[in-house]
Amino acid sequence: MSLQAEFDHLVVAAETLEQGADFIERVLGVRPQPGGQHKAMGTHNLVLRLGERQYLEIIAIDPDLPEPERPRWFGLDGSNLQQRLRARPRLIHWVARTPDLERAIAVAPLGQSLSMSRGEYHWRITVPVDGTLPGEGLIPTLIQWDSGGHPADRLPDQGCRLRSLYAVHPLPENIRQALTTLGLSDVQTVTAGPVPTLRAEIEAPDGIHYLGD
Repeated sequence: MSLQAEFDHLVVAAETLEQGADFIERVLGVRPQPGGQHKAMGTHNLVLRLGERQYLEIIAIDPDLPEPERPRWFGLDGSNLQQRLRARPRLIHWVARTPDLERAIAVAPLGQSLSMSRGEYHWRITVPVDGTLPGEGLIPTLIQWDSGGHPADRLPDQGCRLRSLYAVHPLPENIRQALTTLGLSDVQTVTAGPVPTLRAEIEAPDGIHYLGD
């Protein structure tokens, strides 16, 4: 049974938000906007509009927040990712929104449904117990926005748009099947390759640019 879901946002991880902002400005020529803290996860973020109800999130561990009681989301506690982020920020994942998260989890168990908030925004999101990324980052986390609108609604339009999302995986059919179940088969193109990789093609004011390894 296919579910109703659509692309919501990209996730770029960085060792610090300043490094993440500098990286996005170098690649896309625009600087992301302040976001806020996620106290339950010990993280904070910056955001950049990618179109109507679509955005890019730069996320990092917040040194001013205490250690969370559970593993942080998006695999941020992983030693391998932390080592990679010392070199530069990375596009690691994407998030899709759904109007019925509980039904989606019943069909595609991608983690626990956790209630979160940041300022005026309130949402529920899937997070695996161990904090790892679904499908090594290629199968999206699911989110349901409950109140406060959507972050992209109030962001300035800086002329950036997501054009395409590409994935490489040793077992591409597994990723494709998961996307089909979620109703997202048209969002991400998946091909075979030895190393799981995510790549985004983004139109910026000065032309086409790519995020991803």
